[in-house]
Amino acid sequence: MTAPAVRSPGALPYEEAGSIVELATRAPSVHNTQPWSWRVNGNDLELYADVARRLPVEDPAGRNAVVSCGAALHHCQVAARALGWKPLTIHLPVGSDKTLLARITLVPDAPSPEHVAALEALVARRTDRRRFTSWPVPDGRLHRLALTATAQGCHAVPLLESTTRFRLDLIMDRARSAQQINSAAVREQGSWIDRTRVDGIPATLVPPDPSDRDPNGRFGAGVLDEPEVEIERSDGVIVLAGATDDAEAWLRTGQGLSALWLEATGEGLSVVPLSQPIEVEQTRLSLGREVLGGLLVPHLLVRIGWQEIGRSELLRSPRRPVDDVLRP
Repeated sequence: MTAPAVRSPGALPYEEAGSIVELATRAPSVHNTQPWSWRVNGNDLELYADVARRLPVEDPAGRNAVVSCGAALHHCQVAARALGWKPLTIHLPVGSDKTLLARITLVPDAPSPEHVAALEALVARRTDRRRFTSWPVPDGRLHRLALTATAQGCHAVPLLESTTRFRLDLIMDRARSAQQINSAAVREQGSWIDRTRVDGIPATLVPPDPSDRDPNGRFGAGVLDEPEVEIERSDGVIVLAGATDDAEAWLRTGQGLSALWLEATGEGLSVVPLSQPIEVEQTRLSLGREVLGGLLVPHLLVRIGWQEIGRSELLRSPRRPVDDVLRP
């Protein structure tokens, strides 16, 4: 991918804004709800939460939706830099519209090779729900990925000790059990499988038996081809958290998630976000006390691991057209 030339000063063309937003909306989002909308205002791009796409059962506070928007915000910044713009970002601009999450002023700038490499990782990124191999993720890599996330203003804590991982396993079990007996949550999850051609999660990207093949699975049976072999689970786990549990902290956690994910993609690693223990109030509190020592508020977990060499590339989850999410 070749870097563009430095741009002349001037208003951001709508077509250029569309190119940036198209790349920004490749960001991951809970259940692929894509809970965002964008507006062009001169040289500004404004990011809004689309409250109509918030999950009322699993995400009544909007935490997952804002984290998803934070990931789209970081994707937007990566895309803008690679396309020749310097993004100057304000979180939660003052005003009457509480759905406005960020304003990004774009100033012409020269992209660097690092910016172009980050865009290549953005384009390559996928959510691969298949089992990881038994190859361990070195602690040093997890620490570096955590630092990448932390640079975005969130807190990222790798879980390396066996006792901590044991506590996490118990918390995960309680969260899954709580959601499995919550019929409204089960219906809500199922409604996002094969939802439409532009959102939701295709059944072809969901393993056929999450209770057996993916202990962290949450959806009903899919049809993703997965060989019937038992693979030792040795994936890394990082908790993304904040000092507070509010929109500003959630937005920064989303940016940290995106930065971590793009870095991991560039290193050949796969990332799977886990929000179940956060969505259940009891397990969210347990995670904060028993795993984070009461020092931070957990917002999201991520699993990190290796996929088998030579596996064919998965299709990308669908995305809404730019015209549906961007308005002048």
